[in-house]
Amino acid sequence: MARGKLRIYLGAAPGVGKTYAMLSEAHRRVERGTDCVVAFVEHHDRPRTEVMLHGLEQVRRREIEYRSAFFTEMDVDAVLERAPAVALVDELAHTNVPGSRNAKRWQDVEELLQAGIDVVSTVNIQHLESLGDVVEAITGVRQRETVPDEVVRRADQLELVDMSPQALRRRMAHGNIYKPDRIDASLSNYFRPGNLTALRELALLWVADRVDEYLQQYRGEHNIRTTWQARERIVVGLTGGPEGRTLIRRASRMAAKGSGSEILAVYIARSDGLTSASPKELTVQRTLVEDLGGTFHHVIGDDIPSALLEFARGVNATQIVLGSSRRKAWQYIYGPGVGATVARESGPDLDVHIVTHEEVAKGRGLPIARGARLGRVRIIWGWLVGVGGPALLTLLLSGLGNGPGLANDVLLFLFMTVVAALIGGLLPALASAAAGSLLLNYWFTPPTHTLTVQDPENFVAIVIFFAVAVSVASVVDLAARRTHQAARLRAESEILSFLAGSVLRGETTLDALLDRVRETFGMESVALLERESDVDPWTCAGSVGPGPVARPEDADVDMPVGDHMALALSGRVLPAEDRRVLGAFAAQAAVVLERERLVDEAEEARRLAEGNRIRTALLAAVSHDLRTPLAAIKAAVSSLRSDDVAWSEEDQAELLEGIENGADRLDHLVGNLLDMSRLQTGTVTPLIREIDLDEVVPMALGGVPEDSVDLDIPETLPMVEVDPGLLERAVANIVENAVKYSRYAERVTVAASALGERVELRVADRGPGVPDDAKERIFEPFQRYGDAPRGAGVGLGLAVARGFVESMGGTLDAEDTPGGGLTMVLTLKAASGYVPVSPDLSARVTS
Repeated sequence: MARGKLRIYLGAAPGVGKTYAMLSEAHRRVERGTDCVVAFVEHHDRPRTEVMLHGLEQVRRREIEYRSAFFTEMDVDAVLERAPAVALVDELAHTNVPGSRNAKRWQDVEELLQAGIDVVSTVNIQHLESLGDVVEAITGVRQRETVPDEVVRRADQLELVDMSPQALRRRMAHGNIYKPDRIDASLSNYFRPGNLTALRELALLWVADRVDEYLQQYRGEHNIRTTWQARERIVVGLTGGPEGRTLIRRASRMAAKGSGSEILAVYIARSDGLTSASPKELTVQRTLVEDLGGTFHHVIGDDIPSALLEFARGVNATQIVLGSSRRKAWQYIYGPGVGATVARESGPDLDVHIVTHEEVAKGRGLPIARGARLGRVRIIWGWLVGVGGPALLTLLLSGLGNGPGLANDVLLFLFMTVVAALIGGLLPALASAAAGSLLLNYWFTPPTHTLTVQDPENFVAIVIFFAVAVSVASVVDLAARRTHQAARLRAESEILSFLAGSVLRGETTLDALLDRVRETFGMESVALLERESDVDPWTCAGSVGPGPVARPEDADVDMPVGDHMALALSGRVLPAEDRRVLGAFAAQAAVVLERERLVDEAEEARRLAEGNRIRTALLAAVSHDLRTPLAAIKAAVSSLRSDDVAWSEEDQAELLEGIENGADRLDHLVGNLLDMSRLQTGTVTPLIREIDLDEVVPMALGGVPEDSVDLDIPETLPMVEVDPGLLERAVANIVENAVKYSRYAERVTVAASALGERVELRVADRGPGVPDDAKERIFEPFQRYGDAPRGAGVGLGLAVARGFVESMGGTLDAEDTPGGGLTMVLTLKAASGYVPVSPDLSARVTS
């Protein structure tokens, strides 16, 4: 039996219309005569979605009892027994109620597909397993219901259901997505414009990547090597020179002319280790291309034109942007250059743009690598020219009859020796001189075809030829070595200059510096090791790359830094000439490590200074706020003990009430001070357990008048994982603060609701409110907003409340109350066993 086909409607957030689009597709198929049924669709009381179910056959659901409640799930057996051509299954990432046939709904769908049933389903981008961390960073909500990316990738059809954030929020405000009691909380939390925009971009990019995968797969299956210009991809070839910025900006302007264009900047380094480009300039260019929305790539390749073309074809690029050569005219004797070679070999599928710039023909800032170190190919060619060149020249001159004469023959052989020296260095040139001397003697010096020289002048000519050839070869080789040394010294000086400047400016972290070492020397991993003494084991202070070594003796290269520190590199053995630069890197790494530790110590000193500041503020507050209730208590006690006045029972009761109120104020102030001290010293250790909010919140309202708070804690709320004592203190402080600032006769509202895997407690007052720029300051210690009287407290209530809430893994934030006032939003984690379900899930069983 053939496997069924899967079609998925992908959305960026709830409410964009995935289920509606799926049901519309079902109606179209039914009209065409396709046997289509609804296996499971949840309309969430959305009228327009519910209407779309009319006219479609619905398979009965399976009812499951869990924790004394009844839930409904898709009945896989019933769908398989019905055996339709197409089944609609909503919410692909849904977690089934325990006791179901499978743990996940996508597993149910897999069974239907295996049975040959086509499935149409829906899923939101936040439910993809690989994007869980990204979505949590954007929204602050961890999605527990996920579906493996591979399930969605294997879909035969994937359709994006898109809607702008503004339109989605309007749908939410009109009540088309959630019930009215959830609208305000949703708009101010998950459905914020920033969240929706980021999720929408994430969905668009994910779908675009899948399209690229399908395209690459098709090209691979059909062995298509030419570029398909489905989307403009512009590759910018960088040399590390100053012209790179001009090329990147030019490519950005080209990309801006087409929608969806992409910029990829690539620097191709040779595999000989020390880079010939300016690291500082490459860093600037990397930042520039990333600021312009492109990506930077570092590629290793000895043949730069081939590596550049291979990279461009590998990413399906459509254009290559290169700069005009910086070579001087005489330097073209080394070859046509990268730009001309790439343009010649690019073929009709790649457009090559040569961009002019201010550095044209001014000479290369650093010699190209072929002039710095001789590769294997150049050495082979040097020997071929040095040995084969004189032989070919002999055959050519022998065929000319009388020839140009011995003097000219000597000059031609000398020219061949110089060419061998330029290409292959000293040894091929010496071989050319020796071979040329023998061939001159045997073929062109009378008597010919013998090694005997009859004329002394000819003998002198051959000797002079050999001496001149050896001298010229030595001079050429020495010049090449000096050029190589100059290139290395210049590269080293630029590296060290940039390194020292960045470290002194504090712009380089230890990991960034070690990564620079790895990139510069072409190593696999780099680690900075240290130990306390000669007998202590080595510890790793920082490392980059896979599999860093744990001891210097295990590394391919180790560079000591002082007595108890070493830089250990793995990957290859470095030549001795590279160790000078490596030593500078090692010394700077020690400096960076010491600087980071000094920064940590400075941060610790800052915290101590902050503690001193708080203690100073505490003394200032205690001088008044604690003495005021003490003075009232002392005055009342003195009055009661006075023998001069006969107090009535009413007067005595009033004085005793004053004593009790003062004692309560003192207890509250001292409690907040002690709590703040515990938070500052980090000694708050929550004892987390599961508890219902309705067991904690009412107990926290004992310090406010009975008629000042409206309490709304639904019994259906999930349990929360908190420390009940800390939560009670936090809620008490929040409510007392709200009552204190609320207008006369205006009640404070305390309401709780469940949002996904969180529980929110919202405390709303109708007071004067707080401006946006002061919403964070009110949570700082000893802060009192507005015209609060000095006797109202020391300004620690909200600071203590936030500290307690964050110690339990929750959050406490301030928002504006619609219509005026301030709302404190306390967010807590629901109990781990809680399964988020729709309120109406157990009430609907369709057949």
